[in-house]
Amino acid sequence: MLMPAPPGSPYHRLARTPTHRWWRTVLGSFFIVLCGLGVMLVGYFAYTGAAELAGRPDGPDGFAGFGPLPDLAVDFLAIAVFLPLILVAARLIQERPAGTLSSVAGRIRWRWLMLCLPVAAVTIVLFLTLGTALSAVTGEDAGLDDPLAGWGPFVLSTAVIVLVVPFQAAAEEYLCRGWLLQGLGAGIRNPWVPIIVQAAVFAALHGWGTPYGFADLLVFGVVAGWVTVRTGGLEAAIALHVMNNVLSSVLAAAFGQLTIEETAADMPWQAALADIPVLIGFAAVIVWLARRRRLETATPIVAHDLTAGSRLTAGSRLTAGARLTAGAR
Repeated sequence: MLMPAPPGSPYHRLARTPTHRWWRTVLGSFFIVLCGLGVMLVGYFAYTGAAELAGRPDGPDGFAGFGPLPDLAVDFLAIAVFLPLILVAARLIQERPAGTLSSVAGRIRWRWLMLCLPVAAVTIVLFLTLGTALSAVTGEDAGLDDPLAGWGPFVLSTAVIVLVVPFQAAAEEYLCRGWLLQGLGAGIRNPWVPIIVQAAVFAALHGWGTPYGFADLLVFGVVAGWVTVRTGGLEAAIALHVMNNVLSSVLAAAFGQLTIEETAADMPWQAALADIPVLIGFAAVIVWLARRRRLETATPIVAHDLTAGSRLTAGSRLTAGARLTAGAR
């Protein structure tokens, strides 16, 4: 029987169910990593084997491939395979509803996600604009003088990006802001400890590039984790991650530079300087919107008043001093 967290639990405590044991999180983590790596290896061998049989030339990594765009799609999909594994681990190993990884409502709140997407889009456009302008002012080559790829390659690349990137970005959010944050939060009441730890893991998983790139990834992870706890779900973090990866990839595709040779870990100081205040602004706007919409930030409480038969929900006052917020203990 699947056991949810007690009513009134904030997002980072949703893995703290009646069946919670520390070893379930450890076992689930091994399951996710080992099965994910296994699926990735099988997929890569199948892809490179098909390229070899087709007589395709070797790519920069020394393995045969079907070209930069298919190679990129395969790399994104290799990350996306972790998403179903995370959901399976929550359900079968932690014995809790898999939907509690998504939000305190036990599911993705699609209307809230749709509201977060345009806010995230404006955020990333602002980041790209400021980063490009700062690079130009400081004499850094922003790449805007490079020749355009042409409409055909651009449209094809954009179609592939839109199809695969959302799953890759969501998988990273479910792993770091979902599984890791909740796994640590099950044993630690203060949300800042799991927020910072998962952010450090998120930054490290992207590799070691420039100090500015690592710092930016760390800030991204902290902001995404804080927003997740404060809004009670992954929707805002997923929206930000998806828009960041989609828009930056589309911009690279316009100039025919859609490769995986450089990642956010290789970010120059100009881009990091532009990105960090923009990320903080995104968090402020999202939390403000969540408050205006009175978004649930803890699992709903439904109680019955025996005298009047009234119902008390997550936003109701239960006693003279009781409050239900994202920081509830």
